[in-house]
Amino acid sequence: MIKYEGVEYHCSMELTLELIGGKWKPLIIWYLAENTMRFSELKRALPNITHKMLTQQLRGLEESGLVNRHIYTEIPPKVEYSLTSAGKSLLPILESLRQWGVNFSKK
Repeated sequence: MIKYEGVEYHCSMELTLELIGGKWKPLIIWYLAENTMRFSELKRALPNITHKMLTQQLRGLEESGLVNRHIYTEIPPKVEYSLTSAGKSLLPILESLRQWGVNFSKK
């Protein structure tokens, strides 16, 4: 058993998948690896994601401490997203997954 923020998980893999699992979270992290992005830029990078889903996924990543959300107090409001150090620590893992996909597609 592993406990994180008051929730018990049967193993660390269960916790990991809770934090970064799903179709969109790894892709959001991957796109934020290159640079800070605004919501609209992420939406363009992920054309098949709905506005609502992107909002939910970004909130989840922010709550998990993987993504920073910076609000600029200007008109119109400007919000930018970037990876935290914890988010950046996932990049070698995502690169390994990307490379696995490249190798798998050549079979």
